[in-house]
Amino acid sequence: MLNSRQTQLLKLIVEDYIKDAKPVSSNALCNILKCSSATVRNEMAFLEENELIEKTHISSGRVPSEKGYRYYVDHIMVPKELSGDDVLKLQALVHNHSLMLDDYIEKSVQIVSEMTSLTAVILGKSSKENIVTKVEVVPVSENSLVAIVITDKGHVEHRNVVLEGKIDINEIKKTVEIINKMIVGTPIDEVSSVLEFEVKPVIGKYVKQSEALYNAFYSAFSDFSNQSFSMAGQSNLLKQPEFDDSDKIREIISKFEDKELINNVKESDSGINIYIGSENDLSDDVTIIKTKYNVNGREGTIALIGPKRMQYDRVVSLLDYITKNMSDR
Repeated sequence: MLNSRQTQLLKLIVEDYIKDAKPVSSNALCNILKCSSATVRNEMAFLEENELIEKTHISSGRVPSEKGYRYYVDHIMVPKELSGDDVLKLQALVHNHSLMLDDYIEKSVQIVSEMTSLTAVILGKSSKENIVTKVEVVPVSENSLVAIVITDKGHVEHRNVVLEGKIDINEIKKTVEIINKMIVGTPIDEVSSVLEFEVKPVIGKYVKQSEALYNAFYSAFSDFSNQSFSMAGQSNLLKQPEFDDSDKIREIISKFEDKELINNVKESDSGINIYIGSENDLSDDVTIIKTKYNVNGREGTIALIGPKRMQYDRVVSLLDYITKNMSDR
């Protein structure tokens, strides 16, 4: 463990570098620490020997190492109290109780991505405890409708459907009646099988437009049981000075397009967890801050991805704010 002066010194170096993206010199720290430049240099040498800070090739100053960031996160950082502006930007969503959970998460994370210039990933998977309670269809025009699936956990999936020719209202009613009769009360992870082997043959006998209607409901139900993800701010890394290397940017952006790799971002631990550089599977050049949520039968992971030089204290507080306000959905 570091002594109090070494701790303060590392804190200043990390937070100054996060703020300005410039190596920190000993001269800049003397007045703050109220000690001689020789003392500061000695303490910086100690931090460097312990691999908590490192030199750069472009300056005599020092920057935090991956180990230094980890020490800062584990022993120094305190979650930052959100500013009035931060809270104001999120409060409109928090107080909008008409938003379903998925919409609340997606919109909140989009705002946080914009506020922090980080890339956001949402990985969601519904609980297998969801049971279908109702299926509905809402005609929108002569040849389009919205298919809606509702579960006992209050989760709703909907799909827009466009059919060839005019919609026969009687056909729709017949389809909904058959589906409700055959799958209401079925656990969500069993619905796809019931639809394919039991419902589809029956609908085919009684409904002329059965294929398009069936496909719409099958797609909606599949979204409950399949891992899904969405992203926001993929280009935000381009704004960061440490990613001015085009090859490095191409490599990371290509990983964002790898669905299997992104799916591995999902969190298994509770709370907010921070994976710096080599600690994550995405890239040694980034940090991933992740949190798992489980609300009303819906579970998933929210992750924010950016350079190791990120505002850890603020990001942690923003994620905490989002997750604490999920239970109102």
